[in-house]
Amino acid sequence: MKRRSERGVAPPPPGPQGEGPAARASPGGARDPPAGSPRPRRRWSSWLFRTLILNLFIIYVSLPFLIRLFPALLAKFVFLNIAACPFVDFGKPELLLNHTVNFYLTTEPEVTVGVWHVLPGSRGIEAQGKDRSWYEKTLADDNPVIIYLHGNGGNRASGHRVSLMKVMSGAGFHILALDYRGYGDSSGTPSETGLTTDVICLYDWVRARSGNSTVLFWGHSLGTGVATNVARKLLEERGIQVDMIVLESSYTNIREAAAHVPITRIYRKFPGFEYLILDSLALGHMFFRNDENVQVLSSPLLMLHAEDDSVVPIQLGRKLFEIAFHSYENKDKVKFVAFPGKLGFGHENICSNPELPAIVKDFMKNIK
Repeated sequence: MKRRSERGVAPPPPGPQGEGPAARASPGGARDPPAGSPRPRRRWSSWLFRTLILNLFIIYVSLPFLIRLFPALLAKFVFLNIAACPFVDFGKPELLLNHTVNFYLTTEPEVTVGVWHVLPGSRGIEAQGKDRSWYEKTLADDNPVIIYLHGNGGNRASGHRVSLMKVMSGAGFHILALDYRGYGDSSGTPSETGLTTDVICLYDWVRARSGNSTVLFWGHSLGTGVATNVARKLLEERGIQVDMIVLESSYTNIREAAAHVPITRIYRKFPGFEYLILDSLALGHMFFRNDENVQVLSSPLLMLHAEDDSVVPIQLGRKLFEIAFHSYENKDKVKFVAFPGKLGFGHENICSNPELPAIVKDFMKNIK
């Protein structure tokens, strides 16, 4: 009987020194995660991801209001002069371009801009060993002179800009390429009025040395607005008509361009997009009114645009052309050239077209 009774009684659970489940349980009854368990890591990753998304959302919502309160922030996106690449020794342009000299102009007190003067390729051999004063004298050799006005971001050493200089130099043009204030090795801070002042200073410098040579503005992207601003100011304040203007990848005005450029795509459906962002351009004194300027100008106007331009859509260039065409009395002085999208020129590579110099020269002949 005793043995039978002992066999029927369940053994007590092992205590803290035992090896049963009770020994692995925490005092509160919860079990500790097995060694090497991925659960804490998953929780940490999930928390980090949620925090990142929340911060991005806060930035996304806050930025338009900050821009409205501080329009100067918008200037950083318009001018993009903080994108300083490429980093080069501007004093040694020969590392990128043949027969080129670097110099500086003081356009306002405490504002100095850097300029490259690229000779026509035909004068490359005789340029060897010559100093800056010799380069200046060549401006009166009857070869046409391009004052090149680049777009936002980068500097005069950017790849597509150097490529254009090589192409047009090879076609017999002088090229004067400056970095506006705040770009490259130029001092100062960019503004629409400041860029105009810089270019007028260079134009006066060129005109004083170029004799009867044709002097034309070549503006690309943002630089198209600079080109028409300067041409209009020279006409209205001095009665000077610029010999010719080339607008590459142009737009109607900076407000309409900002509504189409890729950087604003994520905000186009944002409530108050026009008020908070587009209207703030005016508060920051940024207009670049190509559409108004061309209605005043009478200088020969050649417009170039690639159909696959994803930065400044070609419809803005066509719209500007229509405005100019209806405003000019002599319709032969306005021409629009569209480059098929299949060529792949995009926003920056129209200079890759081997026919570009001929297009420019033919237009120059037809307007004389």
